[in-house]
Amino acid sequence: EVHVVESGGDLVQAGGSLRLSCAASGFTFDDYVIGWFRQAPGKEREGVSCVIRRDGRTRYADSVKGRFTISRGNAKNTVYLQMNSLKPEDTAVYYCAAVMFSTCSLNGYEYSYWGQGTQVTVSA
Repeated sequence: EVHVVESGGDLVQAGGSLRLSCAASGFTFDDYVIGWFRQAPGKEREGVSCVIRRDGRTRYADSVKGRFTISRGNAKNTVYLQMNSLKPEDTAVYYCAAVMFSTCSLNGYEYSYWGQGTQVTVSA
């Protein structure tokens, strides 16, 4: 059974950094994509970043490009989202999601498996 869990959310001051972790288990092969999404209260879900687990190719939303970095961890099933220069506008629940045999997409509807979310709060 595929299981996705994210962690690392916290309360930080503007300009600070956080690293979110995503662990995806239950995949037989490495042909899957991990995406990071976020949703603030009253706002639509936004695709933040994605990575193809097998080859490391990535995409970023314009709103985070240059500040956030997605990467594959040393463990095969781990993906990180390094968030630097955080802004209050980054405050949201961040979700890790996974899908097999797909391209690197920032469209949440492309993803099949979702974590429970982790809260990131950036104070001014």
